[in-house]
Amino acid sequence: MDNQKIPHKVTVARFVQAVRHFAASEEGWKVKWMFAGLIALLFGINGMNVVNSYVGRDFMTAIADRNKAEFIRQAMFYIGVFAASTLVSVIARFTEERLGLLWRQFVTQRAIAAYLADGTYYRLNASGELENPDQRIAEDVRAFTVTTLSFILMLLNSSFTMVAFSGVLWSISPLLFIVAVLYAACGSSLTIVLGRPLVRLNYDQLDREANFRSSLIHVRENAEAIMLARREERLEARLLQRLDALVANFRRIIGINRRVGFFTTGYNWLIQIIPALVIAPAFINGEIEFGVITQSAMAFSLLVGAFSLIITQFQSISNFAAVVARLSSLMGAVEQAQIPTSAIEMAQDEGRVAYEQLTLPSSESGSPLLKELSISIPCGTRVLLTGSNQAARVVLFRATAGLSTAGAGRIIRPGADGLLFLAQRPYLPPGTLRQILVRPSHEGDISDDRIVELLRELHLEPVLARAGGLDREQDWETLLSLREQQLLAFIHILLAAPRFAFLDRASTALHPDQVQQILHMLSEHAITYINNGQSDDTLDLYDAVLEIEADGSWTWKAHKINSDSGR
Repeated sequence: MDNQKIPHKVTVARFVQAVRHFAASEEGWKVKWMFAGLIALLFGINGMNVVNSYVGRDFMTAIADRNKAEFIRQAMFYIGVFAASTLVSVIARFTEERLGLLWRQFVTQRAIAAYLADGTYYRLNASGELENPDQRIAEDVRAFTVTTLSFILMLLNSSFTMVAFSGVLWSISPLLFIVAVLYAACGSSLTIVLGRPLVRLNYDQLDREANFRSSLIHVRENAEAIMLARREERLEARLLQRLDALVANFRRIIGINRRVGFFTTGYNWLIQIIPALVIAPAFINGEIEFGVITQSAMAFSLLVGAFSLIITQFQSISNFAAVVARLSSLMGAVEQAQIPTSAIEMAQDEGRVAYEQLTLPSSESGSPLLKELSISIPCGTRVLLTGSNQAARVVLFRATAGLSTAGAGRIIRPGADGLLFLAQRPYLPPGTLRQILVRPSHEGDISDDRIVELLRELHLEPVLARAGGLDREQDWETLLSLREQQLLAFIHILLAAPRFAFLDRASTALHPDQVQQILHMLSEHAITYINNGQSDDTLDLYDAVLEIEADGSWTWKAHKINSDSGR
């Protein structure tokens, strides 16, 4: 997705859609009032600029005429106009920043929701089609909202300036007005030609900066493992390689900026002298007052600036175009990731976990690890998953969780709240002990006594002490052993109270007695479990055994009903 060229129409459509969603949001009424207020303030600023041009003209004429009384009067007007302009400009800037922050919050919330919905983040990572989605959500959304609003206001302000000062400049000199329009048009065209490559280079630079930063984060997050493996030399080479790519791309940006800078700097210098070259002869011939020269210079500068928005903001525009393209790539990748691509059909049934003609291949060789599994596990049937083919058992765990994409057949299972998984290495999110144990929807229903009781039952009182209580944030991976992490993840399942739980090789980190204890606790809480365990596990804890052989065949033994079946 990242390496494909996105059609401009798609990018524009997504841009317009983002603006419409914001305007139609719950905050839409506030957004519209703030935007209307900004337009009114822009009218006020431009009105003040027009008044300022006439006050400035009379002020300079009074100086040229050595008229002290008029000089003092115009100076007072000048101070009043400056004070009013300052007040209006500051309020406009404040409103713009508040509106930009409101928009950023809205877009980021939607992006996070889409990114985390239905495992989209996992499929994006697994596909490798999109680089650095985290940076796009954090940095690019900020740049998009702030810059979009800024450009919209600049366009409106430029339009108001054109309307306000076209008449002023035409009244002074029609020739100067025509020169201003032609000068701005030629300058904008040349700037676009000279700076066009910046859009793609800025796009690439954002990715290279993110890649370099992610490599540094990798070192920090894996410091202990790197220290033990002594792989610093390899990591240094990787970091320097990414730094070289970053620097090389930025050199190209600097080279184009130099080329554009030669033109735009000369362009801006000439703005200061062109009005004088056109108007000065009329003053020398006594046709106009001296103040008209300063007024024409101000009107010409503002009008050319309004017409020359591309020139004055080209660097920002090229950065903005790159940001919009990157966000469009993110939205496209998220939309694509939400489309099912697996041949395995997923269906929902809250009362059972079932497999129909399920075949799962090896990700390495493509040969089948599991062949045409067809069983149904109703609520209340405790299952031991065993056999010599450990790879097949693991891939069945992953497929049931929705992680595996290759294969064929049908998986029927409860929804997300009805079936929870305990991985061999569990994930404990950053936060407090209460937050990792209790789901947000259950926070008001689970008492502290209940949490402490479960911790005590599993002999985890030292964890509570090391954590500093239930409400202190910790880095759980560094604070806890794998055994303790496994037991805390198990308590999370108990408190969530799903109908089914699927455990993957819990005996790797836990003692067999602890495995038996947690299975007993699951039974006491009426949670049906499927345990990817060992063949020597106590069968009294199970109602059925699913055994998968090395060739992918399987055998289902249901002890309670004394019947065997297999393939």
